[in-house]
Amino acid sequence: MALTHIAYLATVVLLASTVPKGLLGSLEGAQASIFIIGFLGAWRYSWASVNFVRALIFRRSVYPRRKARALRAFHDDGRRSHAYFLVTSYMVEPETTVPVYRSVFEAAARSRDGATIVSSVVDGADERLIRAVFDTMAMDMTGVTLLIDRIPAKGKRDALARSLRLIAGFAPSSRDILVFVDGDTMVPADITAQCAPWFVDPKVGALTTDEGVVIEKQNLFRDWFILRFNQRQVMMCSTGLSKRVLTLTGRMSVFRASLATEPGFIEQIRDDFLDHWRLGRVKFLTGDDKSTWFWLLRHGYQMLYLPDVRSWSMETQPRPGFLHSSQVLMTRWFGNMMRTNGRALRLRPRDIGAFTWWSVLDQRVSMWTTLVGPLTVALAAVMHDAGVIPLYIAWVMTTRYLFCVIISLFRGGWFPITHPPILYFSQVVGAGVKTFVFFRLDRQKWTRQGTGAKAALTPEQRLRTRESAVHHALAYTWLILAILYFTKV
Repeated sequence: MALTHIAYLATVVLLASTVPKGLLGSLEGAQASIFIIGFLGAWRYSWASVNFVRALIFRRSVYPRRKARALRAFHDDGRRSHAYFLVTSYMVEPETTVPVYRSVFEAAARSRDGATIVSSVVDGADERLIRAVFDTMAMDMTGVTLLIDRIPAKGKRDALARSLRLIAGFAPSSRDILVFVDGDTMVPADITAQCAPWFVDPKVGALTTDEGVVIEKQNLFRDWFILRFNQRQVMMCSTGLSKRVLTLTGRMSVFRASLATEPGFIEQIRDDFLDHWRLGRVKFLTGDDKSTWFWLLRHGYQMLYLPDVRSWSMETQPRPGFLHSSQVLMTRWFGNMMRTNGRALRLRPRDIGAFTWWSVLDQRVSMWTTLVGPLTVALAAVMHDAGVIPLYIAWVMTTRYLFCVIISLFRGGWFPITHPPILYFSQVVGAGVKTFVFFRLDRQKWTRQGTGAKAALTPEQRLRTRESAVHHALAYTWLILAILYFTKV
């Protein structure tokens, strides 16, 4: 690994040495370009620095104190905290289903005050497999109740709503917890002991935890996921300082059971939508985790982050190639984000916290500022001198390497040399995907579920598709014109 890092840094030096002296001075408008790019870069890097410093303060100082208080209050309180687990399984391979349910059953058996598991399945084979795993658990399961909710394949939102109504029939108390688990995610054995104490505080509505990934193949897709989860740990710790994370991860999050079974909460999951000025009513198919997050945010509840508790997601590459797979996943993730953050911005900063509000705003602004650098360099290369390209590549390689060093120091361990280029890919291509979905909020598709219907488009849908393309093209035109004007390229 050391040799690859040495070769990487040597490439940076080689690229920088190929740039002719005085190149920037010979480019018309170079000073303006450097000023604009430098200003935006300083803004982005300062924002990254703010989040990193906040993450450090949270992880090293604030979180240990908060955890000690929560554990002490839970011990002194002494009231029961029954654990409910809601697990959704759809088109998950048996080799994934078995370890996932074993982890859920073990966590349920370890729950101090008993546990109830509701498993939402479509296939009868899944039901038989889950019951077989439960019956063969090598531990005492007398305190655990297993309910399997066999449902028609109408989508995850319907499945969640139906199972939540089933759990509501048990009338969970305000001290009971409800763990949402995807059918491909293994939960920690001590999840209830780690999470139940936080709900002694009546202001806490939900929490989410650190994530790890299990991918068998050693490839770019695996490296990309690991880097994403490393970045996620930093950002979640930063927002966790404000007690309002920006998402309640669908893979595994924990809710106050009495809130998660309220009719309004269930309805938000089952029938969430957005009224758009051009696209009309957009019914949310994916992004149930954003719906739950927004309901709690709107009602003033805190959403916490536990950096020392980790679930494990068993990921599979959805498409044959890395580029196609990453594009499919980013389109779904960022579509969910864009459909929700507009309404979050309409909430008052003093109600949801100034830092939370600004972080949501940054999600919209950053997709454009990220593109300024590469677009400016591309314009300068075409209109003046292609010599700026190796200089820009050297700059990108250096800055992204430093970012990866910082992230790895926060997370622990070291990083493969693929991480810096993958980081740049995620930033630039991710920004492009965000702008794409921003103008096409009505386009949604699960990785496994067929929510993206392939039926022929109606004339109205074709018109909206053309409108979206025109609006997208106009936005890029204005962005390029602004770059040309302000940088004098």
